[in-house]
Amino acid sequence: MTIIKRGFAALAAGALSTALAVPAIAEPVKFDFWFGLSGDLARVVDTLCKNFNDSQKDYQVVCTSQGNYDATLQNTIAAFRAGKQPTVVQVYDVGTATMMLSGAYKPADKLMEENGYKIDYSDYFPGIARYYATSKGEMLSFPFNSSTALMYWNKDAFAKIGKTEAPKTWEDVGADLKALKDAGYDCPMAINISANESWQLMEQFSALHNQPIATKNNGYDGLDARLEVNKTKFVQYVTDLKKWYDAGLVKIKSKDLGQDMVQAFATGTCQLILTSVGDHGTVGRTQKEGMKWDVAELPVYAGTERKNSLVGGASLWVLSGKSDAEYKGAAAFLNFIHDPKTALFWSTNTGYIPVTKSGFDFMKSNGFYDKAPYKGREVAIESLTASEPTEITRGIRLGNFTQIRAEFGTQMQAIFANKVSVQQGLDTLVKNGDAILERFQQTYPGKTLP
Repeated sequence: MTIIKRGFAALAAGALSTALAVPAIAEPVKFDFWFGLSGDLARVVDTLCKNFNDSQKDYQVVCTSQGNYDATLQNTIAAFRAGKQPTVVQVYDVGTATMMLSGAYKPADKLMEENGYKIDYSDYFPGIARYYATSKGEMLSFPFNSSTALMYWNKDAFAKIGKTEAPKTWEDVGADLKALKDAGYDCPMAINISANESWQLMEQFSALHNQPIATKNNGYDGLDARLEVNKTKFVQYVTDLKKWYDAGLVKIKSKDLGQDMVQAFATGTCQLILTSVGDHGTVGRTQKEGMKWDVAELPVYAGTERKNSLVGGASLWVLSGKSDAEYKGAAAFLNFIHDPKTALFWSTNTGYIPVTKSGFDFMKSNGFYDKAPYKGREVAIESLTASEPTEITRGIRLGNFTQIRAEFGTQMQAIFANKVSVQQGLDTLVKNGDAILERFQQTYPGKTLP
């Protein structure tokens, strides 16, 4: 053997002995996270997942958008039946009752405790935590993307009627809308009356006025809850909206009609809207050049003791049937999301609000709310914390609530098309909604909500 060949042989032998001596680097534990956001929001979630994966080497979360909230829940149910469910799934607010009754989850608070993470659950804003907690205050899932509804108002238009502040009562709104119309504005206020607007029009209004959506404290106290929005202050509210609509003070804006209400406000077409704080960034990016606008808490009727508004969005559930290693990864992921620095990243890039007090304080200390484009979003926190949640304002826990929202849209359209009176439409909403609730109750015989 030549000297060169003997040299290569020695190197090969040395390399082999070294390889045998050094243990192989363990592959990170992979686990799946399914979510319902799409478009720009989905890209932010992908970045969030990458940030988690880059922050450590033990776990790798594989994040997959299911397109929308409904598809995410339905796909998860189908996957669970086939034994192919993800470890973590994003479930929207109105799917909470379904998840609680499914038994197909590992309680988030127990998961974190078992894996050595100490989470201060009192750090969550009460109005957010109680929406997703059990009646005993146990956190079965982790609040994730959260928002609430605000009033967006055009400061330039209101200045022309001598106003420098947003209206605080619905009586003031009525007077201001008339003044705006008299000042030459064709669309003083825009609304939408589709199913999705139940959140802004019916659910938020009822919470702020401490009015029930349904019996049994909005369903928290039993599956036999039934609707009662046809005999609360909501009747007066719909009556006023319809009156203003008939007088030309309110216009209906939707994509189906060529321009949704957010676009109508941003372009200066309409001067007042009610929509999510999540639309704050969209208005800022698309507003008419030079337009001055702001946000405020939703109005209440005069003499009302304002209560907290409701949180909207979704929470993260950890599903049963996974390995201990995957649960360790899920716990690390939830702990990463709980970090205030993640809250800053999330709110900066999405428009959603922080879900914890520490996250909010961290963002304030970094000057997040001091100037545009984020100034004003703190009003959402003020709205959510306007009071300690009552038995009614902690949330809505009704089964198949998406179907009830659809029925809301159907009846509101009938009311505004003069096919039925306000009272007749709301009576029908309650009748048909109660049938939906009864079917849900029959699906879970003998079960109670935790």
